[in-house]
Amino acid sequence: MQLSVTGHHVEVTPSLRGYVEKKLERIGRHFDQVIDVHCVLTVEKLRQKAEATLHVSGSAIHADATEEDMYAAIDLLADKLDRCIKKHKEKRADHHAAEGRRALRV
Repeated sequence: MQLSVTGHHVEVTPSLRGYVEKKLERIGRHFDQVIDVHCVLTVEKLRQKAEATLHVSGSAIHADATEEDMYAAIDLLADKLDRCIKKHKEKRADHHAAEGRRALRV
């Protein structure tokens, strides 16, 4: 998984980049077909915004989170992306094939 972190009105420090990498490695454990991740960290007055786009085979998943603290926004973003990737993974699974095998056993 290739990760790119950019900042808009904020300097992306090595500690901030490391925190994003640590939080988003959880997504790689749940779904190993993530091609790349582009994360943008933005500061607008009192709002700290983190947004990311995951490119997976066949589609792109986008999520964003806004908090007063950048680290809290990254935490919230990681949780949202985790839910989205689980949903995408369930959609790809063919649940009908399992029903057909159960019917043949009976």
